[in-house]
Amino acid sequence: MPASPSTARAINDRSALGLLQDRGPLTAGQLKQLTGLSRPTVADLVERLGAAGLITVVGESGAARRGPNARLYGIAADRAHLAALDVRTEGVAVLVADLVGRVLAEASVPIEGDTGTGPAVQRVVAAVAGAVGRAGAERLHTVGIGAPGLIDPATGDLRDSAGLPAWHRSLSAALQERLPGARVTVENETNLAALAEQREGAARDRDTFVLLWLGHGTGAAVVLDGTLRRGASGGTGEIGFLPVPGTPTLPSATDCSGGFHTLAGAAAVVSLGAEHGLPTPATTDGPGAAGLVREAVERVRAAGRPAGAGRAEHGPGNRSAVAAGEHEPGDRSAGAAAGEPVATRGTGTGHPVGRTPRPVAEGRPVVGGGAWEEIPAAGEPVVARGADAETEADAGTTVGREASEGGPQESLGGEEPPAVGEPTDREPVTAADPAGTAVGADERFLSALADRIAIGAASVVAVLDPGCVVLGGEIGHAGGDVLAGLVAQRLRRMSPLPTEVRAGALGGSAVLRGALLTARDRAQDTLWSDPSRSPVPS
Repeated sequence: MPASPSTARAINDRSALGLLQDRGPLTAGQLKQLTGLSRPTVADLVERLGAAGLITVVGESGAARRGPNARLYGIAADRAHLAALDVRTEGVAVLVADLVGRVLAEASVPIEGDTGTGPAVQRVVAAVAGAVGRAGAERLHTVGIGAPGLIDPATGDLRDSAGLPAWHRSLSAALQERLPGARVTVENETNLAALAEQREGAARDRDTFVLLWLGHGTGAAVVLDGTLRRGASGGTGEIGFLPVPGTPTLPSATDCSGGFHTLAGAAAVVSLGAEHGLPTPATTDGPGAAGLVREAVERVRAAGRPAGAGRAEHGPGNRSAVAAGEHEPGDRSAGAAAGEPVATRGTGTGHPVGRTPRPVAEGRPVVGGGAWEEIPAAGEPVVARGADAETEADAGTTVGREASEGGPQESLGGEEPPAVGEPTDREPVTAADPAGTAVGADERFLSALADRIAIGAASVVAVLDPGCVVLGGEIGHAGGDVLAGLVAQRLRRMSPLPTEVRAGALGGSAVLRGALLTARDRAQDTLWSDPSRSPVPS
């Protein structure tokens, strides 16, 4: 049955608005070409959306012959204002943006551990109000909040979780009370990070992947066939509670100590660095642990150790992907045929939300083998090797050439990593070591960290077979392609399932970006659902 005229208009309006969001300002002629609609239909559409206050003339195309088609139409960015919040145990980050996602103001609110619920909530509400004022906005249309803990799928509220501050649960209601008319929504922080990495970061070419959050805490987000999976109780991805070898106890229903969190949380990473004689940060939070990992990676690179996990992508700050468990050459399910270069996409930071350029092929290499293998020469195709094709010499390769330096052999999956705080036979190496083995300490630290991360990643891969694991959060981002390569190396030997491992491109900022993306999507969905009922703001 053909669509009614009103339905057809709504479909055309949404199509045009989507094009303006993704591509930026367009002329009526360009809208006609991209939508396939007739000139009269486009003219009617432009007039209707303009009257609803959703689009406006933002300039001229510069065409030699001026006329109606030379006008550039864009989304009326000030039609609505949005706020995004990243709620952490120790404070909240806030930003305010316009309807296209352009950030207008930011704020940060530290919350000490002994702060009561009332004062903590008041500080955050005041910070949001201050950011709204600096952005020049009269009111907020939509607020997106990212917070740790479980989201009740029935109510959309944060569930009471042990170990999290009580003020977290009160914040949403307080903001709703202070911001009448605004739509306030809460989402798990790791889920929002996955959304941001898929839209703007390391997973833009993936419909199915798992984001492993490595920061102050640990978590996972699962995206299958383009859909974020939350589970029956909203607890999909609570990997911090995953029982794993190498811990002195088991987690409980109210405490993740003894689970994967004990191996890969920020405090555990800092403790592991101290065991290897590395300078430890003043704080054991996500940024502190990330700094420790970043410095270790930088010293390895500065020493000329080739990061065989992959070469840097084209573009500043981008890290390449690596593959684990590839099938034999020629098997397209492994992600690339033998000898075939693997395409990638850039991260595209610094653009308004939803306006990130998406190049088709920028040369994301996929490689196998140890994390310290030699890098192929420039221009040489990078081949993903299958586990079956791995030679005995490859299987015995030690990370960072540790065998020649007296370091431990690489774990093949059967060896349990030491428990946190357990004595180890690895002697700390100082920077003043005349033998020049200080970099060996960095390599051994990264190797031991990869052992731990791979345990959690292998569990996820065995159950979900996602094909791609993104190491997100501050620690995953800091480790870059070096840490991703080490984890991929272990996964290849622990699992028969082909799994690509990538470093997150957004780090700790992914939660805030995901909250803003969610707020923008919901605001646009509301405003664009029926332009005829969207009055022009006063």
